[in-house]
Amino acid sequence: MYPEQSIHNQAGAGLPVALFVITVLALLVIGMAQLQQSSSNAVSLQIQSQRAFFSAESGAQVAVADVLYGGRSCPASWVLNFTEASLSSCSAQLVCSAQDASGGTGGSGGDTLYTITSRGVCGSGADAAERVLEVRVR
Repeated sequence: MYPEQSIHNQAGAGLPVALFVITVLALLVIGMAQLQQSSSNAVSLQIQSQRAFFSAESGAQVAVADVLYGGRSCPASWVLNFTEASLSSCSAQLVCSAQDASGGTGGSGGDTLYTITSRGVCGSGADAAERVLEVRVR
């Protein structure tokens, strides 16, 4: 029915083209998977960084309340370990210093300037993040 000559005249370019297309698609899939993985890692580190910032900010707020209203004296240093779920495995290392801010200009004479440094740390190892805030209050 079919002539035998058509079988012998075929060049067979379909197989190399198919292998090339499969290879290119495989490389694209691998590249996209690596991009997704690195993006996921970046988001995870960004979340840890935000948690460290919030722990430092919370620590600074607690330190201001302790120094101004709670009777804590400066210079001092202490550590807050957070137990809330949103800041679990986070801590704030606080350092307080005081200096006379009256300036000798005949003011009230008892003004004290408090400098509070709060260092928020979240996570450990490669996933650790740290943020430092400094607050000055009178």
